[in-house]
Amino acid sequence: MPLMLFWAIAFLIAAATAASMLIALRARGESQSAAASDLQVYRDQLQEVDRDLARGVLTEAEAETVRTEVSRRLLDADRRAAEARAASGGNGWPAALMIGAVTLAGGYGLYTQMGAPGYPDLPMATRIAEINEAAANRISQAEAEELAKDTLPAPPEPDARFTELMTELRRVLEERPNDLRGLALLAENEARLGNFAAARAAQDRILQIKGADVEPIDLIASIDILVFAAGGYVSPEAEDRIAQLVQLSPENGAGQYYTGLTLAQNGRSDQAFPIWRRLLEQGPQNAPWVPIIRQEITGIAAAAGVQYQPPASVRGPDAAAMAAADEMSEEDRQMMIQGMVEGLAARLAEDGGTPEEWAQLITALGVLGEVDRATAIVTEARTVFAASPDALSLIEGAAARAGVSQ
Repeated sequence: MPLMLFWAIAFLIAAATAASMLIALRARGESQSAAASDLQVYRDQLQEVDRDLARGVLTEAEAETVRTEVSRRLLDADRRAAEARAASGGNGWPAALMIGAVTLAGGYGLYTQMGAPGYPDLPMATRIAEINEAAANRISQAEAEELAKDTLPAPPEPDARFTELMTELRRVLEERPNDLRGLALLAENEARLGNFAAARAAQDRILQIKGADVEPIDLIASIDILVFAAGGYVSPEAEDRIAQLVQLSPENGAGQYYTGLTLAQNGRSDQAFPIWRRLLEQGPQNAPWVPIIRQEITGIAAAAGVQYQPPASVRGPDAAAMAAADEMSEEDRQMMIQGMVEGLAARLAEDGGTPEEWAQLITALGVLGEVDRATAIVTEARTVFAASPDALSLIEGAAARAGVSQ
C-alpha cells in the first residue's frame, strides 16, 4: 500500500471517530434545546390556567388540580434542562475541537511509538521468501558447534578401564579402517565422551563404506550426532542427512521428527505442526521423540495460528514395575506383560478409555502375536470412535503396527 494512501485512510478513520463523538455532543445540545422549549410551554400553560379561572371556564378546585400537574411537568423539564447543560459543558465547540485534536494527535503518536512508519506492506509471499532466504543462509555445522560447545552438558568422567578400551578401539580401527562394527562403537562412545568431531568422522566413514547400501539407522545415528553437537540446532549439513533419510524411508519416525524440527527452526511452524501432531497422536508412544514433541508442540501450534491441546499421555507401567522387569527371566517378563495387557483390556471393556489407550492395547496384542484378538479390538474401536476422525486415525495406525488387515 502506498504511504500516502495509508495516511489518507488513517486520517479518515480518525475523522470518522471524531465525527461520531461530535454527533453525540450535538445530540446533547439538541436535548438541552428541547428541554428549554418544554419549560416555556409549561410556563405558558400556567398563565393560561389563570386566564381560564378568571373567565369562569375552570372552578378553583379544577384550576388547582391543573396547576399541580403542570408544575410537576415544569419541574421535570427544568431538571432535564440542567442535566443537558451539565453534560454538554455549555458551548460544545471547544469540546468538539478538543476531541478532534486529541483523536488525530493521539492516533499519530501511538502509531509512531508502536507501529512501523515508513515500512511497506509485507505480503505472505514476501515473508515466505525472506524465511527461505534466511534458512538458506543460516550458520554451518562447524559454526553451530563452536557456539554450542560451552552450553552442552559436560560428559561424564570415564573410568580408567573405559579409557583403556577406547584407546585400544582407536588403535584397532587404525589397522582396520573398514570395520563397520568397530566404527559404530567408536562413533557412539566418542559422542558419549563429547568428542563430536571424532564421532562424526567415524559415522561418516560408515556411510562412505556402505554407499548405496546405507540403512536408516546409519543416517539416524549421523543426524543425532550432528544435532546434539550443535546444541539442538539443525544445520544445513544435518538437513541434507535428514533429506537422505526421508528419501530412503519416507515413513521413518525419526526422519519425520527431524523434518518437523528443521521446519520449526526455520520459521515454518505451519508446516512443522501437522508433522509433529501426526507423530504425537499416532505414536508409538514410547518413541524417543514423543516427550520432546509433547513439550514443544503447543508453542509450535500457536506459532502456526492453531489452538491445540496435546492428547493425554498413555498410562503404562510405573518405574517400579519397569525396574522389576529388568530382573525377571524372559518367561516371567512375558507373563508380566501379558498381565498388563489383560488389565488394560479389562479396564477398557468395563470403563472405556482414550483412543491412545485403545491404540496401546492393539499394538501390544500385535507384539504378543495375538492378531485375531487385535483384529476384534480394532473392529470394536472403529465402532466406538466412528464419529471421531482423529481417534480413528490413531486406531488405524495401531492396527497397521499390529499387522491387522483392513
